[in-house]
Amino acid sequence: MDIETILAEGESLTIEFKSQIFDKELVKAVSCMSNSQGGTLLIGVEDDGTVCGARPRHGDATNPDRVAAVILNTTTPPLPVSVSLHHYGDHEIIRIDVPIADPGPTGTKDGVFTKRVLDTKGEPQCLPMTAHEIVSLGMVTRGQDFAAAVARGATLDDLDPDEFDRFRHRCADTGDPIAKLGDLDILRALGLEPHSAPISIGAILLFGKNHALRRWIPNAEFLFQDLRHGPSSTNDHIVGPLVKVAEELRSRIDSRNTTTEILVGLHRLEIPLIPEITRRETVANALVHRDYAELGPTRVQITDDDFIVTNPGGLPPGVTVANILEQSKPRSVLLASAFLRAGLVERKGKGVNEMFEHQLRAGRDAPDYSGTTLDSVVVSIPLGTSDLDLVRFLRTYENDNQRLLTLDELRVIHEVKASGSLSPGELASSLDLPSSAVRRITTSLLEAGIVESRGTGRSRSLHLTARFYDLAHDRSAYVRVKGADPFQLERMILDYVAAYGSITRAQAAELCQNTPPQARAILKRMVDKGALRMVGERRGAKYLLEETA
Repeated sequence: MDIETILAEGESLTIEFKSQIFDKELVKAVSCMSNSQGGTLLIGVEDDGTVCGARPRHGDATNPDRVAAVILNTTTPPLPVSVSLHHYGDHEIIRIDVPIADPGPTGTKDGVFTKRVLDTKGEPQCLPMTAHEIVSLGMVTRGQDFAAAVARGATLDDLDPDEFDRFRHRCADTGDPIAKLGDLDILRALGLEPHSAPISIGAILLFGKNHALRRWIPNAEFLFQDLRHGPSSTNDHIVGPLVKVAEELRSRIDSRNTTTEILVGLHRLEIPLIPEITRRETVANALVHRDYAELGPTRVQITDDDFIVTNPGGLPPGVTVANILEQSKPRSVLLASAFLRAGLVERKGKGVNEMFEHQLRAGRDAPDYSGTTLDSVVVSIPLGTSDLDLVRFLRTYENDNQRLLTLDELRVIHEVKASGSLSPGELASSLDLPSSAVRRITTSLLEAGIVESRGTGRSRSLHLTARFYDLAHDRSAYVRVKGADPFQLERMILDYVAAYGSITRAQAAELCQNTPPQARAILKRMVDKGALRMVGERRGAKYLLEETA
């Protein structure tokens, strides 16, 4: 990223501006950045992005190699950074590119360990790292499995024989031969017997008695909350070994699950409120992938609109919200393996993908990870009313053609359905897919008769075929979608905002005579173009002209 782009973007989690800074504070700033996502620090720039120029640091000039050497020699472990000088008008800027700490965390020689985070206003700041965070990050970046760490002072008496029986019973159901082993041999088979001691942290997590959990892993606590009004409302605090906790959470969720029945041809189809794969994977991922060094409980919540799981600790290294469908990296391989043998996670390692697929095939929106931060993973599963017309359409196609649609095909179909019509470029942007993948998927869907195209070149757009609207008994909607001119709709919205100051998603839907999801897509497109700016969030959001926002 060039200097002009960095200045235009402004300060963020990965960009920091300093007008002037002494070496001691500089070392703190770069080590703080390295313990987060790395990034770029510019010296000679005010907080608001105004370039004031950096003073020479070594007599009449600045030697980039000496700046890098100071940082390398006063951080622990030594942090290699890239330092360069750039001229901006009449001013000189010192640019320091900071890598992610590997191995980490990185501190100063004075023993200061901080990490860069965003505060409640979205502003970046450096906060002290706790002892738990330092240990946890150190193990993760060094490829060490915390479950293999020694639980010092623990003995076999701290483990519950009933929990070994519970684990054996589950393994017997999956046909795993570990079900025939004794307690100590199970620990050895799972890699949970350290060489220097008989009991590991992982053994306590899976088989420990409650007093052992409170002593060695006090953060292993879980909350189940049904926040809906009515007799099912509850707020349960759960402490226990992980397999038992997984079963208790499953029982609570299943007792509150409901199903909707529809007819697809001659077949009766049941659509659960929370699909079994969704319940299984969200709970198992929360138990296996959470950072047990982080304070706070894992929360499993059911609201009127969503099924939400919140987990302390960020995503495992290498996994991001953008690549979560492509990457599968457990924080603890040992715990993941134990859950796999007990049948508590997807054997192919693609449980998240299956969760997305089941959600979309049930006619609901995809799981949402947008609430995830560096300190917690949040997945929200929409529980709104299923789009039964879309479910019938998809199942009719799959039954007639004896072929299941792929996850990416389902994602494209849902996006097109929600928006009414979209161009291939808009699909690539909204789904974060390569243009080549979108071309391949849309070509397949066109050949299958699931979508149709209108226009050519950049004005080409895709919408669902007339067959869908026929099954939905809404043929007039097909005519509206096919004949809709996106530029005309945008012009109508701009005229409305110019006249009344702002517009909401519901008002845009009424104005354009389309659905709220379709209106959302049009408004998002206008925001991306810079025509509008969104103020507020979700249902409280409104859209203003960019120059008046």
